[in-house]
Amino acid sequence: MPNTYSQVYIQIVFAVSGRQNLIPKHNREELHKYITGIVQKREQKLLSIFSMPDHTHLLIGMKPSIAISDLVRDIKAGSSNFINEKKWVHGKFNWQEGFGAFSYSRSQLDNVIKYILGQEEHHKKTTFKEEYIDFLKKFEIEYDEKYLFDWIELNEQVAPTELNKL
Repeated sequence: MPNTYSQVYIQIVFAVSGRQNLIPKHNREELHKYITGIVQKREQKLLSIFSMPDHTHLLIGMKPSIAISDLVRDIKAGSSNFINEKKWVHGKFNWQEGFGAFSYSRSQLDNVIKYILGQEEHHKKTTFKEEYIDFLKKFEIEYDEKYLFDWIELNEQVAPTELNKL
């Protein structure tokens, strides 16, 4: 699109169906590379990615040539097919419906990238549910908890969130 200029940075978060721990550490890098290819094929710029066993975070520099929902649909469909073709899980792998999309300014990118890459350490203190609800609150997004992801509740002691560092 000539004469179109933009600077849009979006963190996208989505979960494995049923919030099951289906993304093993030993497959993480291969999944990241595959998702990177999907993003690049759609002419977007992947700045950071990290998949926990039950959810994934991406930071993408978006061009206005595609809707966020279309990009996420392509990422989730393509990566689900990839995981199923690789037979990484027994049965069929799916991502849950829906996703979170949170915007950032250029000055926040370093902190967001560090946050995404620090997911393993972060989730030693904070559950995914707490993290996701903290995002919704931080970005002042109204939500109805019955429409959020299906949560697997664990009896964990959790420290305060690190989201306010972003």
